[in-house]
Amino acid sequence: MNITRRDFGRLAAAGISAAALQPRSLFAQGKPNSKINGVQIGVISYSYRQMKPFDALSVLKYAVEDGINATELENVQELWAGMPSMPPRPLGPPPAPGTPRPQMSEAAKAAMAAHAEEVTKWRTTMDVNKYTELRKLYNNAGVNIYAFKITLTDRMPDAEFDYAFKAAKACGANHLTMEMPDNNPGLTARIGKFGEKYKMRMGYHAHTQAKPDTWDEALAQSPWNAINLDIGHYTAAGNHDQIAFIQKNHARITSMHLKDRQYPEKGGQNQPFGEGDTPIKEVLQLMKKEKYNFPATIELEYKLPDSSDAVKEVAKCLAYAKSCLA
Repeated sequence: MNITRRDFGRLAAAGISAAALQPRSLFAQGKPNSKINGVQIGVISYSYRQMKPFDALSVLKYAVEDGINATELENVQELWAGMPSMPPRPLGPPPAPGTPRPQMSEAAKAAMAAHAEEVTKWRTTMDVNKYTELRKLYNNAGVNIYAFKITLTDRMPDAEFDYAFKAAKACGANHLTMEMPDNNPGLTARIGKFGEKYKMRMGYHAHTQAKPDTWDEALAQSPWNAINLDIGHYTAAGNHDQIAFIQKNHARITSMHLKDRQYPEKGGQNQPFGEGDTPIKEVLQLMKKEKYNFPATIELEYKLPDSSDAVKEVAKCLAYAKSCLA
């Protein structure tokens, strides 16, 4: 695995032994390999959110255990680097069925605003070169970090935008991802300018607001604005043109989230891979045939069986992807 003595110390401090990262015999050449017939299958750290512990080094362990060699990191990488965590918010009783969720209290809003300022201060003063340590740990275990997810907003100073792109580069990512802002062309135009500055694309992720033209304005603003397509959400939004959309926009797709969801008329729910309406097999076959080089990222969102856990379910998702690409 080529884990150095310094790496071992960091892993041990996190409660992860070097033995725990040793590959199974099915890993090609002693390291995980989830590139299947030319299609890179990855996983987003969010998929392991129900595992304990859940942090950047544990995510690495889980990915290696699943045989996955590429990942999109969300939140865990910044917490690993020392970002202040949000204080837990007291939760009241759940709302009664059919009633709206209670509005956030003024005290909670103030706490969130104060935390955002604290995070801005940390991001704009920390040494982004620290992320090269995380990149090394992942790379030495055979895992590549290809995407860095972060939320950029209007209130953030330019220095925080600089941080985002510099941090992503230090991690080894070739693009960033974030949620598509609603009705905010000024923000996507601003992000596009930073993409030009750092020669790095931002892939915008959409949920069930996704339509074929959702990304058009942002894409027209800058060649550095791009698409982080989620084919499960795209399906649950009622779209039936998944293949045509990818064929048309493949050059502007930075990465694609893999999940299986129903069409809205069936409830739009997340399903285990192969049990919903999302054409996962057809999409992966298209990627294989056309040699598209963007990764397909497993995002585990369906309800876990009582006898299972996220690591086991991600392994099932990967096995399904492999069967699609056979």
